[in-house]
Amino acid sequence: MQSYNVFCLKSVSGLCCAVPESRAVPSFLSGRNWAFSGRLSDEAEAPADFDERAATTAVRFNGFYLFETMDRRFN
Repeated sequence: MQSYNVFCLKSVSGLCCAVPESRAVPSFLSGRNWAFSGRLSDEAEAPADFDERAATTAVRFNGFYLFETMDRRFN
């Protein structure tokens, strides 16, 4: 698993955006609506809702991966 920086939307509990550490953070995440929530660097620490295959595909097309989680670490 590659390493991701995870940002959460402040107004919607559980809505997150994962950006690979090797990529620039998209400008929409730098506003006050999103907050840095942590780093994912291996599958064992990823929330159950995080789909590595979907993340790889989304990053290839968008540069980031949006996902919803119930994991309290990212709420």
